[in-house]
Amino acid sequence: MISKLDISNLKNYFNDKFHDECGIFGIFSPQKVDTLSLIQFGLFALQHRGQEACGFSVLRDGYIITHKNEGLVLDFFKKISNSACYHGNSVIGHTRYSTEGGQSKKNIQPFFGENIDGRTTISIVHNGNLINAHHIRKRLELEGINFISEYSDSEVILRLIQKYLLEFNNNLEKSIQKTTIDITGAYSVIVLVNNKIAAFRDPNGIRPLCYGMLNEKTYIFSSETCGIDSVGGIFIRDLFPGEIIIVDKDSIQFSMLKEKRHTKKRICSFEYIYFSRPDSLIENINVYEIREKSGVKLYEQHPVEADVVIGVPDSGVPAAIGYSKASGIPFKPILIKNKYIGRSFILPKQEIREKMVNLKLNPILDEIRKKRIVIIDDSIVRGTTSRRLVYVLRKAGAKEIHFRSASPPIIAPCYLGVDTPSKKDLISYNHVNKKKIAEILNVDSLEFLSMDNLISILGSIHYCFGCFTGNYPVKKYNNKL
Repeated sequence: MISKLDISNLKNYFNDKFHDECGIFGIFSPQKVDTLSLIQFGLFALQHRGQEACGFSVLRDGYIITHKNEGLVLDFFKKISNSACYHGNSVIGHTRYSTEGGQSKKNIQPFFGENIDGRTTISIVHNGNLINAHHIRKRLELEGINFISEYSDSEVILRLIQKYLLEFNNNLEKSIQKTTIDITGAYSVIVLVNNKIAAFRDPNGIRPLCYGMLNEKTYIFSSETCGIDSVGGIFIRDLFPGEIIIVDKDSIQFSMLKEKRHTKKRICSFEYIYFSRPDSLIENINVYEIREKSGVKLYEQHPVEADVVIGVPDSGVPAAIGYSKASGIPFKPILIKNKYIGRSFILPKQEIREKMVNLKLNPILDEIRKKRIVIIDDSIVRGTTSRRLVYVLRKAGAKEIHFRSASPPIIAPCYLGVDTPSKKDLISYNHVNKKKIAEILNVDSLEFLSMDNLISILGSIHYCFGCFTGNYPVKKYNNKL
């Protein structure tokens, strides 16, 4: 029998990374379009942002129809038999990686609200995390408002908008503005009602959200530009922090939140380091270029003589290429990644668990034996995967191993929409000295990208660096009921 501790250790090995909570996508057209195909393409493009569950809501003939379940996007869509029912003029969708609320089916998005006749009148998808959601939910429950999820801050946003739609006679803009006065945290949201779609972003712009066009009357909203590209759309721009965009069959309307609009942009820096697809633009900055530049800076920071540079797939590869260009040391893709391992992979015996890293990453032995190696990963979180990977390289006969992290040391967990370990599990929080971490990893040298270099690469100070500094753009809130 496998103990809870064993399962926890397995998750530590397989999930030794930060995980963004989700990706969101939406389309609005004044006429019927193939919403089922469009949402499938959009969510598949955002699969990297959430791999536990997905779902969508379609607006068809004035009715909102929702379909959602656990699993990967393509597996989910293969099981849909009555596809004609999901062709309409608007659709929103969500890919999920759970943070708050756990993995219950009740917490899968979209969340939707019904009128007294049982007809769905509103549906939302949300990326981020509210820091005062427990408090608001308790208040709304005392007012007699019922919740479906075990706990979801996304449903809190939905119930607030529903409440204020009644108060403001179905004025969606005023309802969103009033909702955002109540909530605090990171949020990018798309809302579908029976005749329009709205998208809005928190005043700090912590989580990404952009919009584009499929044609002159069809609008697209997506967490990343790769979602817009996937359906053949044209990227227009990112939503501004604190911006609301509302689209109906006649017009597109732009406005800003009435409160908190003087806060500064603080986009999550980990979007560039790890979360986003390398072909995306975030705040009109090319993600791939940022990652490649980080490799260049790593070499400038701490040059070393070596025979080969390798990157940990997938997000460590651009930095490895940058390091190779700056150093002249050849880059070789000699770590082979198995992309078919699921999150719930269970290995019951200790001796088999010890080999689990080989299931994810396997080296080409002849390219490693007797070589001095520079290995680059996007970050080091717990260090479990890094340590095991070094063991595999040593066993393969590597002469020297120099480890480079394309981000600064991670010393603090995130509470703004990212699933992160507690401080006690972060290797750089527990061991400030790089030499000590190098000893733990069993490498000949270790270097992290400096904060100064990360800021210089990004080209602006308007980012959230909370996981590197412990300083966040939003003050932490006592979120206990």
